[in-house]
Amino acid sequence: MEHKQRLFLPFLAAFVGIGFLSLMDALMKGASLATGVYTASLLRSLLAAAMLAPIWLATGFAWPKRAVLKLHIERGIVSAVMALTFFYALTKLPIAEAIAISFIAPLIALYFARIFLGETISRQAIVASLIGFAGTIVIVSGRLGRSDFDEGVALGLASLSFSALLYAYNFVVIRRQSQVAKPLECATFHSGVGGLVQALAAPFFFVLPGTETLGMIGFAAALTAVASMLISWSYARAEAQVLVPVEYTSFLWAALLGWLYFQEEVTLPTMLGVSLIVVGCWLAIPRKKKPARVPSD
Repeated sequence: MEHKQRLFLPFLAAFVGIGFLSLMDALMKGASLATGVYTASLLRSLLAAAMLAPIWLATGFAWPKRAVLKLHIERGIVSAVMALTFFYALTKLPIAEAIAISFIAPLIALYFARIFLGETISRQAIVASLIGFAGTIVIVSGRLGRSDFDEGVALGLASLSFSALLYAYNFVVIRRQSQVAKPLECATFHSGVGGLVQALAAPFFFVLPGTETLGMIGFAAALTAVASMLISWSYARAEAQVLVPVEYTSFLWAALLGWLYFQEEVTLPTMLGVSLIVVGCWLAIPRKKKPARVPSD
């Protein structure tokens, strides 16, 4: 019972953080369609950093040590490329479909957690990852068989696949980072480094957005900032393999928001595929063994 109570708050923080990120995805899809993926992604990162940095500085900050700073930079670079490829995919695919395919990332993260963090992968987790991969194949096969499949959709799927690999590795970096830095520091450097990396291409790709689009990006930045702190806080208190299954709740949010804002329907292959992935997610959750009974005399 005590073990479950210790995990409840990290689970809750991760759940809320993922809900905020799902709403952010919907806002960023609209902003990316309006002003371009690069501009929307760049401004989101820079605005989030501008919101977080003053708070971090006002709380008696200490400049991170070299090893910690390297983790901040690593996560910022990975997140910048991950965001650009994911937001590009959102402009080519329905939100729920993109989220469903990206669900393979937490299962890949199980293997990355073993390689980079030394966490033990059970046989059950391996079976779970295979089931999850099968679910992804079902979703992609359904997309390939549709009449609206074209070059843009193919590029969206390729971009999403690359983003999912980066997302899986990002779980590992978050876990390491959260062990040596506080959530506010992690969130500040996450947005700041990501924004600076993307800003290198500003002379070539930046387009000044309209007022309404800028407001959408600003709201998305605020959601990013809060969600980043919540997720960093949760990963500091529970293992990566325990928390990654919470990622799957984002499909429900994505389906609802995609329907509300973009009139996107959820197809049967997507539902079947995500069901398989959720089963894999459920199987991947580590379960504490019950202590053996001591026979009474």
